[in-house]
Amino acid sequence: MKPPSSPSSPAWHTLTTEQVLRELNTAPGGLSEAEATRRLAIHGPNRLRPPKQRGPVIRFLLQFHNMLIYVLLASAAITAALGHAVDTGVILGVTIINAIVGFVQEGKAESALAAIRKMLSLHALTLRDEQRREIAAETLVPGDWVLLQSGDKVPADLRLIEVKNLRIQEAVLTGEAEAVEKTVMSLSAEAVIGDRSNMAYSGTLVSHGQATGVVVATGERTEIGRISALLEQVEEIATPLLRQMVQFGRWLSAAIVLAAGATFAAGVFWRSLPEDAMFMAAVALAVAAIPEGLPAIMTIILAIGVQRMAGRNAIVRRLPAVETLGAVTVICSDKTGTLTRNEMTVQRVVTADRTFAVSGVGYAPTGGFSLDGVSILPDAAPDLQAVARAAHLCNEAVLREQDGAWRMEGDPTEGALLTLAHKAGLDPSVERERFHRVDSIPFESEHRFMATLHHDHHGHGFVYVKGAPERVLAMCARELGDAGPQPLRPDHWRNRIEELATLGQRVLAVAFRPSAETRGELTFEEVEEGLILLGLLGISDPPREEAIRAVRQTQQAGIRVKMITGDHGVTARAIAAQIGIGDGRRALTGPELEALDDASLRAVVVDIDVYARASPEHKLRLVAALQANHQVVAMTGDGVNDAPALKRADIGVAMGMNGTEAAKEAAAMVLADDNFASIAHAVEEGRTVYDNLRKALLFILPTNGAQALVIVAAILLGVTLPITPVQILWVNMVTAVTLALALAFEPAEANVMQRPPRDPGEPLLSGIMLWRISAVSMLLVVAPLGLFLWEAAQGRPHEEARTLAVNALVVSEIFYLFNSRYIHGSVLSRAGLLGSRPVLVSIVLMLLLQLAFTYFPPLQRLMGTEPIGVADWGIVILAGLAVLLLVELEKAAWRGLRHLAEGRNSTRKSNRNNAKG
Repeated sequence: MKPPSSPSSPAWHTLTTEQVLRELNTAPGGLSEAEATRRLAIHGPNRLRPPKQRGPVIRFLLQFHNMLIYVLLASAAITAALGHAVDTGVILGVTIINAIVGFVQEGKAESALAAIRKMLSLHALTLRDEQRREIAAETLVPGDWVLLQSGDKVPADLRLIEVKNLRIQEAVLTGEAEAVEKTVMSLSAEAVIGDRSNMAYSGTLVSHGQATGVVVATGERTEIGRISALLEQVEEIATPLLRQMVQFGRWLSAAIVLAAGATFAAGVFWRSLPEDAMFMAAVALAVAAIPEGLPAIMTIILAIGVQRMAGRNAIVRRLPAVETLGAVTVICSDKTGTLTRNEMTVQRVVTADRTFAVSGVGYAPTGGFSLDGVSILPDAAPDLQAVARAAHLCNEAVLREQDGAWRMEGDPTEGALLTLAHKAGLDPSVERERFHRVDSIPFESEHRFMATLHHDHHGHGFVYVKGAPERVLAMCARELGDAGPQPLRPDHWRNRIEELATLGQRVLAVAFRPSAETRGELTFEEVEEGLILLGLLGISDPPREEAIRAVRQTQQAGIRVKMITGDHGVTARAIAAQIGIGDGRRALTGPELEALDDASLRAVVVDIDVYARASPEHKLRLVAALQANHQVVAMTGDGVNDAPALKRADIGVAMGMNGTEAAKEAAAMVLADDNFASIAHAVEEGRTVYDNLRKALLFILPTNGAQALVIVAAILLGVTLPITPVQILWVNMVTAVTLALALAFEPAEANVMQRPPRDPGEPLLSGIMLWRISAVSMLLVVAPLGLFLWEAAQGRPHEEARTLAVNALVVSEIFYLFNSRYIHGSVLSRAGLLGSRPVLVSIVLMLLLQLAFTYFPPLQRLMGTEPIGVADWGIVILAGLAVLLLVELEKAAWRGLRHLAEGRNSTRKSNRNNAKG
């Protein structure tokens, strides 16, 4: 027997079973052991090849490959050159801690691939040498015959040859909760994965029935293997914060080097100062300008964001992902289990004369019935109870309460029918005793219905049937109305079926036939015709209530929500409309998407919010197309099929409870409660983190700028340095660990979720911020430089004058910290001045440090300071108060200009509308 030359090349679902066997050169008795061994040598083991991984040393060293870290290391080198071993150790310690945090949080791609590899079955029941044998799944080869039964995990990609009542749960591949009926008939080439009913894919789960299939693909050639390859090839996108910090680090590094060089040149060639003295002055300027504490503050702000999000059920795996959520402009969400409950629920019961709405979701039998919005008791509706009884008796599932929760065993749709019966007040044990089951015809895809025969205790027989509505309708001659059985109205029922389908609901029909005779066997002839139609059942996986609210909240925050699902277009549109996504009319399907080139897809992707029958490649293309339109994309999901897109997105969000390990490992964030609503909280925290980062920059950069300007001004004026390099380093370090750190704990501002997402291309520092940094830098120079020159002119020793100058700078920074709490809003209120405990604590710590700096003898000797008097402190405080008031005046001016501009824009818009009218 020769092995197939190219077992993965044909479209297996398009071939007949005879063609499949001929193509794979196999027979019903299975392969021989010798042939299987030969094919194993050709095709390799049925497992995914582990990817090459970077070693821990390389991964750790790569944490230092960051421009901001280079700036930090440069500052450490400068402090080492100045002989300050303690300061050098502190800076290097911050760098190493930052690297350790990144190292621990890395490796998601490798972990995702490992999780996918674990999804392959460990054992498989096969036919070898015409005998059943249980073998290791990794030894399967194309052409092997595999036997499947309920509860099995499919060990390889199979083309089904024989099926009996087979239903397979394919959520890991398609994302859909409902088990799929399987057949053996060949299909069209256009059928997507979710429609290939004659295939069983590796890693999926058999929920019902039995089957025999032939292996057509193993290992990396399986669908799961293909997703694994996609995941390996996906390029991870740098977060907006990392992109901005890299750009900012380069800009800052260049600016510091140029400023230090210019200062050296000005001192030597213009002021004719000694080169060695000017070299030390240039070093002092670099020490002043480099924000040593900025990387640590950035890491701490992100870490605090992580802690806050964890408290709101969002577990962040990578620190920069915290901030990325604040920049998100589009959320691409999977439907099943993310926006919906992943629990089938009967939502409509249609009888001959009435339509009952059913409340309650999930398998818990809580809820009731209503007619036209008015509640109704089941006992008052015999037609409703007749439908519920048929749904209960013609059923194979089991529903039981366990540990306070309702557990369903069996088909999810049949579980929903049992829940309906409970809501209708039927007691399962009583009904089973009252109507004993004698025989049944199990559901088969060939006849598309299930039938059961029951006896009561009075010699009567009853046949109940449920199935596809078109099939059951053809088997019925009458319908049950209020007055009893009456002639069937086929057109009426077809219209009702279409109405339920338009709502995105799966439709089942139920019927019965009473029998005066007591029969012991149920035959097809007895149910093929003459049934009485009881009604229709509309079943769907309902949206989460909290998801509906969360979608509304994210839309109010200017974020577009898009639903990407493997479900059918009608269902996708209906569910999306219930949740508030899209316009309820448009949905792009997988085949339609495939027909678009990348440019055409980029043109339509912004306007269409619902995507149906989507495959992993489609999700990747959608995310890439959105990113090509300069959108910051968050992708939520829970299945293996979501993993590549989760990795490709700016931030991937996986479900923690029902999500696969592959999805969790590929994502940057995991929702502990599987609740889409937690994303809205995470977006709020992400925006707060970004606000706090900007506030920290708005505080740190002017203080560093002021210290550098003091050096530059002294050189240009030809006077002694008002602040020494060691004093500059002191100010840098103590303000960073006290005052700047306090801004990391700032709560969210009131309007954080009412404003649109920031422009992804917006620079880290806006024009207003650059203006304020420049203005405050010059403002902070006035007091220390002015007081030093004044005191020196009065004959005061340089040590005392410098002590006064340093304290003037620090106290001015303390007052400016209050300004930095709000970028645009006024801080002159009780909440603004006293509303932050971390700010008040940091100020107390800073004042204690400055008192030690001024009066503690060891620090006096180390820093070159002398004690100052009470009057000096009064002058210093007045200088700081002046900074506070002047910055608040500047903010008020900007607010006034902005309101004026908004008013003019509103007037222009109104005039244009009037002109059109």
